[in-house]
Amino acid sequence: MAPSSPQRDATVEQVQAVRSGNVAVLAEVFDLYRDRLWQIVNFRMDIRLRGRVDADDVLQEAYLDAEKRIQHFNEETPETLFIWLRLITSQTLVDIHRRHLGTKIRDASRERSISGGWTSQSTTFSLSSHLLGHLTSPSQAALREELSKQLTIALDSMGELDREVLALRHFEELSNGETAKVLELSEQAASLRYVRALGRLKQILHRIPGFSDQFPG
Repeated sequence: MAPSSPQRDATVEQVQAVRSGNVAVLAEVFDLYRDRLWQIVNFRMDIRLRGRVDADDVLQEAYLDAEKRIQHFNEETPETLFIWLRLITSQTLVDIHRRHLGTKIRDASRERSISGGWTSQSTTFSLSSHLLGHLTSPSQAALREELSKQLTIALDSMGELDREVLALRHFEELSNGETAKVLELSEQAASLRYVRALGRLKQILHRIPGFSDQFPG
């Protein structure tokens, strides 16, 4: 389930323990961030995997990957501990996509995006899927397909960075500071881009025939 309680961060002592290779503390911290990482997996997972792969299974594999790579989180690592775990979780999910969908998912080793493993195309796909998520009945299938095409074209008209800011802030629920770190922006620039991107998205949804009726809010 999505996080409902106030976000908590690892303590300085926990971060230092992970930097020194303490696997037991890594497990504690991963559990601390589990709901937030679940939110990211839920947003980024391709709808073609639903029913075949569970978000909790992705997180279990991501934790094992983090355990194997714990020595890479050291004093020279520029990311915060949460951002580092987010990156590993994203890379794990990319591998799972490739494993299950084969050539249907792009090769992340050749085409890496600014947010650590996700291309502009996959971000657009995730945004579209979640914006259309309530259209699930057979009677809504044709409407969903048509709106999906129009929404994808419209989202592609936004800048790549604006789409990523929107995905990170609004759907992955990262803070402005975390978003700035992921995208290597100043916090002020990240905040301004988010406000602009959110306004642009509202304009896009308003212009698509039939979309405003489905999303009156």
